[in-house]
Amino acid sequence: MQKGIFVGLLACASVVALSGCGQQRQAAPPPPTVGVVTVKIEAAPLITELPGRIAAMETAEVRPQINGIIRRRLFAEGALVEAGQSLYEIEDAPYRAALGQAQGALARAQASIRATGLQAQRYRELVGINAVSRQEADNADASAQQARADVAAQRAAVRAAQVNQDFTRIRAPISGRIGRSLFTPGALVQAGQSDALATIQRTDMVYVDVTQSAAQIIDLKQAMKAGGVSAAGGARVRLSLPNGSLYPIEGRLQFSEVTVDPGSGAVTLRATFANPDGLLLPGMYVRATLVEGQRTQAILAPQQGITRDARGRATAMVIGAGNKVELRQVETDRAVGDRWIVTSGLKAGDRLIVEGLVNLRPGTVVRPGGPQQVTAQRAGK
Repeated sequence: MQKGIFVGLLACASVVALSGCGQQRQAAPPPPTVGVVTVKIEAAPLITELPGRIAAMETAEVRPQINGIIRRRLFAEGALVEAGQSLYEIEDAPYRAALGQAQGALARAQASIRATGLQAQRYRELVGINAVSRQEADNADASAQQARADVAAQRAAVRAAQVNQDFTRIRAPISGRIGRSLFTPGALVQAGQSDALATIQRTDMVYVDVTQSAAQIIDLKQAMKAGGVSAAGGARVRLSLPNGSLYPIEGRLQFSEVTVDPGSGAVTLRATFANPDGLLLPGMYVRATLVEGQRTQAILAPQQGITRDARGRATAMVIGAGNKVELRQVETDRAVGDRWIVTSGLKAGDRLIVEGLVNLRPGTVVRPGGPQQVTAQRAGK
């Protein structure tokens, strides 16, 4: 009797256990939800970030044209100066004396020109009556011509002496901001010396010289020739300053060098920027962002949807038939904001997984959803 009861209880326990297993199979977890973005073809600007240096629009070194002692400095270091403004005075006593000597020599030559001219006229009259020889008349005429030539030479000497005296006031060759003075009053300066007295730079407009590899330029030109890229129409340039902030004024690319630097294999590009507040200083290092053109038929993929495998190759996971995950190997060109330009591996209409990639394997069945939906579900957990 007891044995029958035990067998019955064992049978009941087996039924209960089998019933529980069935319930566990029915409660299998649903497919994981992943955030999906549908890839499409759109136009994308071709943006390149390059290193650059600021250069002044105009630079002029202030140099003496004559020898002498500096008597006065007429400007404040770091101030704005105008073209033609007097900057230094050189002791002019020797040059005033030289001008006076030249003016005296000119007066002497002008006095002799009348006497030689009258003598030549009289000799021409006397030679007609054989009172003087023709040789004497020719000599008198030559003396008159020489006197006129002496007057022209002395006038030129006066002008040269006047120019030298004017050079005793050293003037600004251009308008701009002048730097520190390398010479003080009392210093001897000489024409043709190696050191400039000061340097003036015009910085209301500045150049930004950036370098780009020749390979990138060739790629861009070939893409334009093939028709996949349109020109930017005067490339726009933005600057990132050394402190990481963005310069508020946009510049324009002016030209590129016609030769490649043999040492670096790069080409220098030059852009111009307005600098009304003097924020851009010559010699400053900046990062320039150039919009070189526009790719008319581009596949743009969010950067969080592109990963790297163990070999460093770019990969992406997409949802294929039956909502199964597929692994794609892709190639990227450059970043445009927070997206990559994908040149191969993806096509329009592909459902790219951008959320829920952790522990996801190819062949897994998933439930597609928007990135915001996946984020909200994670926050709710």
